[in-house]
Amino acid sequence: MNGSVPPRALFIGLSGVCFIAFWLSLALGPVSLPLMDIVRAGLRLLGVPVSGEGLEQAELILGQIRLPRTLLGLVVGAVLALTGVAMQGLFRNPLADPGLVGVSSGAALGAAVAIVGGSVFGGVPEVLAPYVLSLCAFIGGLGVTAMVYRLGRRDGQTSVAVMLLAGVALTALAGSTIGLFTYLADDATLRTLTFWNLGSLNGASYARLWPLLLVCVLIIVWLPRRAKALNALLLGESEARHLGVDVEKLKRELIFCTALGVGAAVAAAGMIGFIGLIVPHLVRLLTGPDHRVLLPASALAGACLLLLADIFARLVLAPTELPIGIVTAFLGAPFFLYLLVRGRTL
Repeated sequence: MNGSVPPRALFIGLSGVCFIAFWLSLALGPVSLPLMDIVRAGLRLLGVPVSGEGLEQAELILGQIRLPRTLLGLVVGAVLALTGVAMQGLFRNPLADPGLVGVSSGAALGAAVAIVGGSVFGGVPEVLAPYVLSLCAFIGGLGVTAMVYRLGRRDGQTSVAVMLLAGVALTALAGSTIGLFTYLADDATLRTLTFWNLGSLNGASYARLWPLLLVCVLIIVWLPRRAKALNALLLGESEARHLGVDVEKLKRELIFCTALGVGAAVAAAGMIGFIGLIVPHLVRLLTGPDHRVLLPASALAGACLLLLADIFARLVLAPTELPIGIVTAFLGAPFFLYLLVRGRTL
């Protein structure tokens, strides 16, 4: 089955699923919105004068809650999947994950510093709180990734194996530090910290969305331009150099791109695991390892999967909401175990 689906059919199928997931995300929740109400409320948001009974409520729900949440899910899913492709290409391993370079744990540590530090030192003005949390998470992710990259440098070369080991060590260190903050936190702060570490699209806003959207656009524009270089890297570093690829520059760019994308995604939505692992692997099984197809297809599939997971998270225990990181872990962990068992039996 590997590579058996034509790219055109794959893109058409993923686009259809993405459209359905987008509509369901706008329609479903504590208050269900019919399709025509969504269309008319959307037209009102665009400034088109449309009248109808109950449209004010539909416009409020759609414009202030559902639309920013849905757009955030699309962008976060696409970014996590794209960075997953980048890491799997860098490590030349389909089981690699963006968390291997420590960016997720670093972002979580930065958020923990902001949450617990804010409660200890009196907090920050309420209007600045979301920006401080996102900024600290972003800086934490970039900082840990920079340390991993620096530890992986030897004699002007970047050792992928050393980077992997450094990422594991720094991830463990960040996890223990987060555990210390968790121990020191009071009840209210502990709840905030725990909920954030489990990931959620709840509370999405345009203020959170626009910085992430800018990062996503940059990654979507840049990564496909490195598709041929990533294809060459699959052959090995020596072979890629013989084909004219600046391997060290490519490694730096992939690491920076992953740190930028995952740091921004974690800052906006908390810790959401396994999207960067299972989506590129599934797409690779369907259409093959060509990054010219793998990158855009993974972005679409990641957006679809995260939206569907968010719909499930908000409906399965309604009216309460399940953290989306729990849903993706329930999906990803069995799939990861399946890949391990499948690899042993091949």
